[in-house]
Amino acid sequence: MQSKEYWFGLPKHLFWGFVAIAIFMAGDGFEMAFLSKHITDMGFSPAQSAMVFTLYGLAAALAAWASGVVAELITPQKAMTIGFILWIVMHALFMSLGLGLRNYPLMLLFYGIRGLAYPLFIYSFMLMLVQVLPRQHLAAATGWFWAMYSVGIGVVGSYLPSLTIPAFGETGTLWFAIAWVASGGILAFFSLRNVPVDRSRVNLPLRDKMTELSRAGTILFTNRDIFFACLIRIINTLSLFGFAIVMPLLFVDRLGFSISEWLQIWAVFFFVTIFTNILWGITGEYIGWIRQVRWFGCLGMAISSLMFYYLPVYAGHNFLVALIPAVMLGIFVAAFVPMTAVFPTLEPHHKGAAVSIYNLSAGLSNFVAPAIASAILPFFDIVGVVWAYTGLYIFAGILTFIIKVPQPKRERQQTKAREEAQQRA
Repeated sequence: MQSKEYWFGLPKHLFWGFVAIAIFMAGDGFEMAFLSKHITDMGFSPAQSAMVFTLYGLAAALAAWASGVVAELITPQKAMTIGFILWIVMHALFMSLGLGLRNYPLMLLFYGIRGLAYPLFIYSFMLMLVQVLPRQHLAAATGWFWAMYSVGIGVVGSYLPSLTIPAFGETGTLWFAIAWVASGGILAFFSLRNVPVDRSRVNLPLRDKMTELSRAGTILFTNRDIFFACLIRIINTLSLFGFAIVMPLLFVDRLGFSISEWLQIWAVFFFVTIFTNILWGITGEYIGWIRQVRWFGCLGMAISSLMFYYLPVYAGHNFLVALIPAVMLGIFVAAFVPMTAVFPTLEPHHKGAAVSIYNLSAGLSNFVAPAIASAILPFFDIVGVVWAYTGLYIFAGILTFIIKVPQPKRERQQTKAREEAQQRA
């Protein structure tokens, strides 16, 4: 039976915050599936294009790492406000002085700095969830978080450009993104400003704040399970960030798909994750967080990544066949959702630092995926990138046999089942 405060795991009092995440990430995602090709169409090499995304991913990783503790020290609301303002300023500079002047160093500079913005916005909201929600509701709530992320960056962020690019071009579409990000930022500012978050660390002396910030790095090496969980989370979204860069080169340049067709395929992938993020967030509470990650996340993504390459190559320019691996990818990438609850469970006395490590892992995925692509593409082409990702998913599956995670709800269910069995005996 559903609690009056929750709707299928969605905390109703934070509803507009989830909507703000979707709107913000829609604007952030407008460029995701076509910017790499847009840059190469301007005369830059695929390796140069991949480097733009690599620096962006590195900045996103740094911001993601710091965001949990920063949000804890200044409040999640203030951190989110800083994030969305920084995004708008840096995007405008990237468009006008970087792409507008075809100045490669300025493209690297402003797009790289913009990479600091979105993690600060979305992961500060995630810390808010950790602070205000009971632990037994956290996995389901983060399922909704990633569902809204997918609605934004994937469905609206991919599908809408497939309509706007034919209407007013790629450059106009990129400028249009500012309106979406601003709307999401403003909605978050007004809807979340009165949420009663933990302010116990806000008034700490500067020295203590720096100590807490440094803890976001030290626990990575003092807590073995946190370290392995970090590796698993990095691998989680390699295909998401990597395929957005390399697959347009396959689908559009080699298989004859239009850019709009490719964007619609990518949008279907994200559309599926809206439902699977919620489903896996709830399911993990029953079948086990790590068991789900191992068999459905790691193994499922290894198979799906290979299918995303080989099935279209075999079928050629066939839109319906191309949708099959997109749906598979959308089903299995979401099986990693419980990892959000795993990190603070492994470090319950320093939740902000644990969330920062989780965020660092997510951000590093944004860096590692294009870095692998830029390193492998010149030597082994797209198929080499796909196999590299596949091998890492298998490696992550092996790590799940090592990590030990206490799962309160599942432990209570198992204890209750044992007690009932003893009573029957």
